[in-house]
Amino acid sequence: MKITFIGAAHDVTGSCTLLEAGGHHLIVDCGMKQGSTAFENVPLPVAEKDIEGVLLTHAHVDHSGNLPLLYKNGFRGGVYTTEATRNLCEIMLRDCANIQMSDAEYKTRKARRAGEPDVAPLFDLNDAEGVLKLFRGCEYGRVLRLNENIAVRFTDIGHLLGSACIEVWLSENGQERKIVFSGDVGNTNQPIIRDPQTVAKTDYLMIESTYGDRFHGERREYIDTLAGFIQTTLDQGGNVIIPSFAVGRTQEILYFIREIKNAGLVKGHEGFPVYVDSPLANEATGVFMQCDAEYLDEETRAVMAQGENPLVFDGLRLTTSTEESRALNTDMEPKVIISASGMCDAGRIRHHLKYNLWRPECMILFVGYQAAGTLGRLIYDGAKSVKLFNDDVAVNARIEYLPGVSGHADKQGLLDWIAGFEPGIRKIFVNHGDEGACEEFARCLREEHGFDAMAPYSGTEFDLAAGEFVRLTEGVRVRKEKPVSPARRRADDAYRRLMDAVNRLVLAARDCEGMATKELARLTGMVVSLTEKMRK
Repeated sequence: MKITFIGAAHDVTGSCTLLEAGGHHLIVDCGMKQGSTAFENVPLPVAEKDIEGVLLTHAHVDHSGNLPLLYKNGFRGGVYTTEATRNLCEIMLRDCANIQMSDAEYKTRKARRAGEPDVAPLFDLNDAEGVLKLFRGCEYGRVLRLNENIAVRFTDIGHLLGSACIEVWLSENGQERKIVFSGDVGNTNQPIIRDPQTVAKTDYLMIESTYGDRFHGERREYIDTLAGFIQTTLDQGGNVIIPSFAVGRTQEILYFIREIKNAGLVKGHEGFPVYVDSPLANEATGVFMQCDAEYLDEETRAVMAQGENPLVFDGLRLTTSTEESRALNTDMEPKVIISASGMCDAGRIRHHLKYNLWRPECMILFVGYQAAGTLGRLIYDGAKSVKLFNDDVAVNARIEYLPGVSGHADKQGLLDWIAGFEPGIRKIFVNHGDEGACEEFARCLREEHGFDAMAPYSGTEFDLAAGEFVRLTEGVRVRKEKPVSPARRRADDAYRRLMDAVNRLVLAARDCEGMATKELARLTGMVVSLTEKMRK
């Protein structure tokens, strides 16, 4: 029985891990890379058609987004996850496919104008629809035997509606080992969903480390802080622009704003409008409102028991069409706009930034992690101006971050969750963190808590039965190529065409064997004359 680390190794996105036992192959998560990455990922060492199942921790794209590609390449096994995750993936994977197709269409138009070949999407809607038919809903707390060598159990990890850590029992040649995959460990005291639940024991643990090197800081009152931001901005006549992840974070912010409005914490702007400008977020909100109560915390259940919808309030407006979205930037009424994507790399949020980022009376309020290399991270780190739709836009708006509002546990939260295990963990693998975070958390576990812990690179293989590495890799850094100027690109293209012509000339010359001497002499003279002109 063996584990091979593929994605999210010294990286925050693209989660994917291969498990093997008794000739059976499973992968845990199949995520898409987002933002810039420091290290290369090795390809799956087995054909997609030979993978019998995927264990999916939750619906976020960095854990689920490559499932349609897996299907496109031949995967036909089961995708095992909770019912809530399956419902969210129904909308998220279709959205991923539509983005891939739209991007490919845009790039193809540009390519054709440049005389270059069409660009194919990574996967399309048919691939998303195909893999969605393979989903199998699993209940929290119930052991499910997949085959004679592998059994699994899902436990609420409090990161997103339906998120889970996954216990996996592997058996082979009379030996049994257990490994737990944390998925993304949730923060505590978050609205709507429950706190992370603990697991009693395991032989091996694979844990995320998104915030493995830092703390969220003193927990401020989310509602009071958010109310203060809204009050100040509306008083100035500006807009509060909230780049938010469509699934999870948007619903939390709606929960907070409902509380703010119920308590009358924003004065002088009663009934202030709040726009959710993201079709995906609107669909996801519907999933949250229709989910089984087992996924919700006690406070949210209590709100619902009083006949109140925890995500709906006066002044809430959901935009769907692009025309409605554009109209928000011509309407001068001060407002709150919640829009995706959360890291500002795509979607409608980029339009709202273009029209609000340069206005000093406005506020850009970040409410989630901003990966290195994303537009959101650039703004958050203090850029004076950014490029949006080929325009330079000054960053004059107030830039704020709502502290503590993270779906991920911080360093202390991760340590607290690990403390729920009984003694006896043989080894801890640290993943899903950038280079500094995963290395620091592994060091902390070793030196401060006495665990055998390490942060593997992509391609590392570990024998779970023998307790030893089969292959220990070093990270291969992504080579960052310098941008090529248009003039240089045109010159390179011209040179390639010249070399192609030379090769065609050589082939033509070979066909001249046996020609009359006079004709050969004439052709030779033409080539010699041409080469002499080139040397001048």
